[in-house]
Amino acid sequence: MSAITCHVLDSSIGQPAQDVDVLLQSLDIEDDLEISSVMAVDTTDQDGRCSSLHLPHDAKLKQGEKYRLTFMTKKYFQSTGRTCFYPQVEITFEIGDPDEHYHIPLLISPFGYTTYRGR
Repeated sequence: MSAITCHVLDSSIGQPAQDVDVLLQSLDIEDDLEISSVMAVDTTDQDGRCSSLHLPHDAKLKQGEKYRLTFMTKKYFQSTGRTCFYPQVEITFEIGDPDEHYHIPLLISPFGYTTYRGR
């Protein structure tokens, strides 16, 4: 299992959100400029989970590092015949303990979203 995982649920219909594209990036700030590097790309499965969102083999989490998960929600809502207000959802988070697992669930609806750190 990856050190960083996610789960997307469509709270407006009470079901997992299938086929949501997800991008994992590492972030670095230099001279007030944000530098990002793509680490993994995946798509949610029928349970709304990404099974292949793995860090590169040589990458290890470090305390204080920042990451971003970007969820491409517009394509998902369009595929279900709905429009949405947020075409993508970006969640930036910081690593506190590199030995812990970081699970980021996302609950979406066409006009809102919420997230939290899961286990």
